[in-house]
Amino acid sequence: MKKPLMCLCAGVMLFTLAGCTTDYVMTTKQGKTIVVQGKPKLDKETGMTSYTDQDGNKREINSNDVAELIEAN
Repeated sequence: MKKPLMCLCAGVMLFTLAGCTTDYVMTTKQGKTIVVQGKPKLDKETGMTSYTDQDGNKREINSNDVAELIEAN
């Protein structure tokens, strides 16, 4: 009885964690590729896009420098 319950709990945890971590790939106009954790946020007042990089560091980039933003599979 415990084994099926443990497998069910492990499966639920896996799907929960997988749903929370969507990565995006941001390409700059200079050709630099940045992998971003979660969807970047645009601040319309400052014109800056804030994001969290692969190492978990919060960063900002000028929105005019972003050429493309796509969701990674």
